[in-house]
Amino acid sequence: MITREQIPTVLEHPVYDTDGNKIGEARHVFFDDVTGEPEWVSVSTGLFGTSESFVPIHDATVVEDHLEVPYDKNRVKDAPNVDVDAGGHLSEQEEHRLYEHYGIDWDAAWQQANRPGETGWARSGTEDTTGTSHTMDTGVGDDAMTRSEERMHVGTERREVGRARLRKYVVTEEVQQTVPVRREEVRVEREPITDDNRDAALSGPDITEAEHEVTLHEERPVTETETVPVERVRMTTDERTDEETVRGQVRKERIETEGVEEPRDR
Repeated sequence: MITREQIPTVLEHPVYDTDGNKIGEARHVFFDDVTGEPEWVSVSTGLFGTSESFVPIHDATVVEDHLEVPYDKNRVKDAPNVDVDAGGHLSEQEEHRLYEHYGIDWDAAWQQANRPGETGWARSGTEDTTGTSHTMDTGVGDDAMTRSEERMHVGTERREVGRARLRKYVVTEEVQQTVPVRREEVRVEREPITDDNRDAALSGPDITEAEHEVTLHEERPVTETETVPVERVRMTTDERTDEETVRGQVRKERIETEGVEEPRDR
């Protein structure tokens, strides 16, 4: 349970649900008029924090710089909208609706608190602990009725939708290139004895055995590889603006008359 000393730590700080999801920011803390203990906390929810939902603070805990409540985010956001009177109090009917939403036994809670069902509140760190009971304004003495309606505010939020990455890997390909190669072949040449070569032909012995050897050569292809940079690759993001239609539900109050005859021209 949150103590009065922990209220400054709670107000204007994040509120998280049982799964660690952020619900919103704590705006107001409501106190029990009789016991003076914190009873409810209002949390800003919805787009831009335009709505406030009430959450029981009895079983909530303060963890470092935020508040954790034992309810999931959807239940808190779906809590019924309740009205707070000019004195900063919840009526018995409004509090009863909240108890039912959170599955709390209203009769047991009422008997334990022994109070008429109204709770005082603290705003921005100040506390109303006078213990004075207030009731809702019934409008006695005023001949006008206020009609209210909800307005839908539409904005955008940035969220992650996917990831893209560059990955480099190595493949082996077969390459082919034609290169000319040379080789030596033996060709036998015969020439007749003439006056020009007669002396060379008769320089050796008349009849003998002999042999002559010629070394042959040829070229063969030789390959080697080298690594060279060929291009630079990077990823960039382009922003594109599309239009989407947002639909929602808003509630409006209507005022009907009973026992009063409307003018015919209306």
